This record gives sequence, structure tokens and C-alpha cells, in this order.
Amino acid sequence: TKIIVNVCGRSVEDYCQVVERLASEPVDMLEINVSCPNVKEGGIAFGTDTEMMGKVVSAVRKATGLPLITKLSPNVTKIADFAKAAEDAGSDMISLINTIPAMAIDIETFRPKIANVTGGFSGPAIKPIAVRMVYEAAHAVRIPVIGMGGITTGEDAVEFFLAGAKAVAVGTAIFADPMAPIKVIKGINDYLDRKGFKSVNDIIGLFGR
Repeated sequence: TKIIVNVCGRSVEDYCQVVERLASEPVDMLEINVSCPNVKEGGIAFGTDTEMMGKVVSAVRKATGLPLITKLSPNVTKIADFAKAAEDAGSDMISLINTIPAMAIDIETFRPKIANVTGGFSGPAIKPIAVRMVYEAAHAVRIPVIGMGGITTGEDAVEFFLAGAKAVAVGTAIFADPMAPIKVIKGINDYLDRKGFKSVNDIIGLFGR
């Protein structure tokens, strides 16, 4: 079992302090969440500015010898640029996509249904967006890509592998079904058996070849 800790902060210093605090803990990898607001730069998210994101990744890279994953924001125009910037700054892997900002209005009270007015939208509806971004990112970098966003079945996961992901993550689906990851794994294996593939490695990046 590998322990991966998601690290976030409101400044470059925050990220580094968290990483330094984790130095004595049994952690195997770090995932740098660059979708947090950067208060020192007027609230702009690190993940939507390649230069600021590069500063975070570079600083964390210097602060730890653990493998680094950079979790990319989908709220950008060209995801390939951010994937490449993370790689250039020293990230060992990238993961995507994070949630998409969304909101809902209570039509009876005229007030937001979400306490913070907007919140992160996840689940099956974002999967086509995630697959597209994973495909674009995977073709822009040499480091491994971890795909996520709306995976609920083995077939969903297979799309990400075909797009170029070397691993996938299941998140929102677990809220509805705690056994979702097990079912996804079974679905992947069933697909591989049905198509005559020996391993997931046989289908990674197969789309578009």
C-alpha cells in the first residue's frame, strides 16, 4: 500500500511548510494541488498561471526527495501548456482533472444552494472533458499521467487509458458506492479479457495510433 498525500496552500511558503512537516511521516508520494487560491497574488489560482504553478512545483521539488504529482486545474485554455510547465518544473507525474467551478440557485429564496456560492463540480458529467484533457496532456509530456474525472465503471477507466493515462483515480463515485473502485478494476479486467489484451499497458495511448 502506498500513501499519497494531497498538498495545498495559499502561498509557495505554505506548500513548502506542509511538505517539510510531512518529512518525518510514512508518506510515499506527494500530490501538489495547484488549484488553491493564491492570496498573495490577488486570489488567482496557482493552477491557472503557468509561471506561478512552476514556482510552486519547483519550490516543493527542492524541499523534498519524494515523488511529486502535480494535480492540474481544468480551468485553463490550453492544458498541454500546464502539463509541460509542471514537467519542466520537476514534477514526476501529473494528475488531472480537478473539479470545475459551478453554482446552483434556490429559485424560492433567490439565494445560492452552496454556502460559498460556487463549488467544485465533479462526477460523470465531467468525464468527456477529463478524457479530452488527459489526451492533450499525455501528448505534451514524457512523464506519467494519472487520469481522473467522472470514472464510475471499468469502461470509463478504459477511455482514460486509451487517451494516454498510465493510471486512473476514482473519487466522486465512492460517495454513492464505496465499492466503486473494486467494480472499476473488475470492469477493466473484463474488458481486457474480452478484447484479448494481456495488460493495461497494452492499451495505454492506443487511441489515435
